[in-house]
Amino acid sequence: MNITMTIETMTREFRYDQLRLPDPNPRLTVDEVRTAFSATYPEIATATLTGPEAVGNKLVYHFTKAIGTKG
Repeated sequence: MNITMTIETMTREFRYDQLRLPDPNPRLTVDEVRTAFSATYPEIATATLTGPEAVGNKLVYHFTKAIGTKG
């Protein structure tokens, strides 16, 4: 009996609102990716992070805006 196993690397994808953000560098930690994206999307700095969720051949992380009140 011959069994063949294929190993595939799953890529990371980050989602914020309706945006799909590609992984800027697979060697970065998720917190480092958050810091990198917060330069363009400042709300990501305080957003809640959920995931990863396996979707096809991707690991998907979701940034959700933190909801709060001022005052």
